[in-house]
Amino acid sequence: MGIAGIVFGAGVFFYYIKDAPKLVPEKLEATASSKFFDKDGNLIADLGKEHRELLEIGEISELLTDGITSIEDQRFYKHHGFDLIRIFGSAFHNLTHSSTQGGSTLTQQLVKLSYFSTKASDQTLKRKAQEAWLAIQLERYSSKSEILTYYANKVYMGNGIYGMKTAAKTYYKKEIKDLTLAQAALLAGIPQAPSEYSSYNNPEAAKRRRDLVLYTMLEEKKITQDEYKEAKNTNINDGLQALKEDNQDFKQYDPYLVEVIKEVKEKTGKNVWTDGLTVYTNIDSKAQERLYNIINTDTYVNFPDEEMQIAATLIEVQTGKVRAQIGGRNIPENISLGSNRATQNDRDWGSTMKPMVDYGPAIEYLHYSTAQIFNDRKYYYPGTQEQIYDWDLKYLGSMTMRRALVESRNVPAVKALEAVGLDKAKEFLSKIGINYPELFYANAISSSMHTKNEKQGVSSLRIAAAYAAFANNGVFNQPYYIEKIIYNDGVEEMYKPKTTRAMEAATAYMITDMLKGVLTTGTGQEAKSPGLFEAGKTGTSNYSDEDLKKSADLTSYSNQNLLMAPDESFVGYTPYYSLSVWSGYNNRLTPVMQKDFHVVTDVYRQSMNYVMPQVKNKDWEKPDEVIKYGSELYLKNSPGYVGGKSISKYYGYSYNSAPSSSSARSSTSPYSTEESSTAERTTPLNEAPVVTP
Repeated sequence: MGIAGIVFGAGVFFYYIKDAPKLVPEKLEATASSKFFDKDGNLIADLGKEHRELLEIGEISELLTDGITSIEDQRFYKHHGFDLIRIFGSAFHNLTHSSTQGGSTLTQQLVKLSYFSTKASDQTLKRKAQEAWLAIQLERYSSKSEILTYYANKVYMGNGIYGMKTAAKTYYKKEIKDLTLAQAALLAGIPQAPSEYSSYNNPEAAKRRRDLVLYTMLEEKKITQDEYKEAKNTNINDGLQALKEDNQDFKQYDPYLVEVIKEVKEKTGKNVWTDGLTVYTNIDSKAQERLYNIINTDTYVNFPDEEMQIAATLIEVQTGKVRAQIGGRNIPENISLGSNRATQNDRDWGSTMKPMVDYGPAIEYLHYSTAQIFNDRKYYYPGTQEQIYDWDLKYLGSMTMRRALVESRNVPAVKALEAVGLDKAKEFLSKIGINYPELFYANAISSSMHTKNEKQGVSSLRIAAAYAAFANNGVFNQPYYIEKIIYNDGVEEMYKPKTTRAMEAATAYMITDMLKGVLTTGTGQEAKSPGLFEAGKTGTSNYSDEDLKKSADLTSYSNQNLLMAPDESFVGYTPYYSLSVWSGYNNRLTPVMQKDFHVVTDVYRQSMNYVMPQVKNKDWEKPDEVIKYGSELYLKNSPGYVGGKSISKYYGYSYNSAPSSSSARSSTSPYSTEESSTAERTTPLNEAPVVTP
């Protein structure tokens, strides 16, 4: 049986390798650039043509060699391309540990980079067999030194840099032989995840990776204990040079391309710097250029200074396609494809949370009407003695849900969340693409989290996509950047929106109807474009007492009763586009003053005024499940409004006999209007039925 098993395994192996690519040593050195196109087919970037210097055989220093082999393949000099001992060792490790460990040799990694996809789904038994076969063949014709040189020249090192020699010169202005132990260890560890282990963007992660390389070198007896301690205690930025401006001007597209490159890696496992892809993105170049100019010039918006930062995302409502995105203002000339604030979750979006956490769930799960009464009075966060305040330190008494949202009152928001419950609110959020490890009552008015997990919480990207669900009759589209990829062998792969129903159409319509008032009579009036059908919400975060203690300036402003915030935001939408805008400073203790709160609404208005004239200006249609009575909206057949009866039974309302009505529009509006065809009943507001919790 053992012999039969061996014969069968050998048969399968040789069956798989008969279709293996032919080993061409030249391909180990060849690289191909990837081209990126906008939604109209215009070339916007060509990545992979950066100048790079290649290492010659034997030029790699002993330190770098030891670092690479220690972290990637400790038995590199003992195997012949394929290592059964390493495979069995990795299998045992994976069975006995929560983390996983790969079994590929460094030679196999080089073959994979040169011939095959690195996508997890492509790691089939057949592919592994071919990979092992080519690795064995390669080691028959190439020396260990040659293989190591091929590898060091081929790997991507982040920030548009290819090859370890170029990385040494760019990052440290040194030849490979002149690197310190700490620097060599850092370079050896980068190829596994170049963006994650960037000393420029993620110094903490880079240090952890460097120290792991040093530890493996110590275990392999490549360095002494004293050398290990000295290198480990070296600052991660020791000797690090400022990045020079790239040969290509990425400033306009920089943050968008950062996300495209990530999405290519996630969807295909391919490396855009080496694999010769043709990528058709969803970017609208004209909208991107206008958004870039709005944010980076003084032509459209009056910014207080050069340091104020902006993050903004424009999403097509009906598809989830990201049409434009800005991840920072006045990006330094020496930064290319750097961090993107539009996808980060480390700042607070304030009251923009209220439609998503409080009132949306209240309508969806409790069937509240827009006339639901809340008492805005002295109140505390549930289960605490922490009093809830508004910016004006006042309480305004009884008010409808509509007024509470339009005027962005905090006590009604917390009461709505309390009525819905944290679990239901968390469920509602997850359906619109926003996930929290745990929701707190403070999240009724704040997006702050108790975790830094980048896949959770609120960012410009996520909140624009979430509000797009309100604009899209309750249908949520997962936001995405890429429409099509053509591989270098001509194979095409198309990508479509991932669509789910997140809420009832009635819920989306009622939230939208209230948020229209934010722009006409509420806190977001500066965002309004006359005649345009749109809705939106402002957001302002607060400084805590602890924050005030950290800054004398903040304390001084507070003593003068000056209104200020670490973050100011606005999210608005039409039936076609959703646009989120955040403003603040890199140093959170530098405040946005009240006189500058207009920046986010100005950016929104200027952007919408550019993209909306290209589409028809139309209003949202009221679903049949919604009744308009006076100025308020109710759900059909929802019990409990008046004497336990539904509104339809109490008023004897005939849904098909009400006359249609039209809204007044500004005569100076640049937008043509398309009114909703849905019939509405209009009666005085004071006749609308309401209930008081």
